[in-house]
Order: sequence, then structure tokens, then C-alpha cells
Amino acid sequence: MSEQPLYRDPWAKREAWRKHPVFSKASMFKNLFPGFGIAVVAFTAYVIADNVYQKGRPEHGAKHH
Repeated sequence: MSEQPLYRDPWAKREAWRKHPVFSKASMFKNLFPGFGIAVVAFTAYVIADNVYQKGRPEHGAKHH
């Protein structure tokens, strides 16, 4: 005799996508702001480059009379 459960859900295959890891809360939160990490890195690099560039230039307001 087979060990099948007494109750078999006929919709189980159609509902299986809900338990897929792509639809977990952690995955949804991770993908909430796509590209945010890249944007933070790019902005940080811009600020650092701008600060380095500005240190090499004399101040514009120092020569006013």
C-alpha cells in the first residue's frame, strides 16, 4: 500500500511559486532599491575625487580686495 496522505491538495503545484526563495521577504528587501549600492560607490568616488581636485587648486575668494 502506498504512503500517500489522505488529503492531497490539487492546487499545490500552482501555489508552489509562493514558497520560492525569489519571493522571500529578504529577497524583496534586497531588491527594493536596485542599483543603490553602485550609486553609493559612485557618489563616494566622486566626492573623494572632487576633494582631491579642490585641494590642488588655490582658493578663489582669497585674492579679493
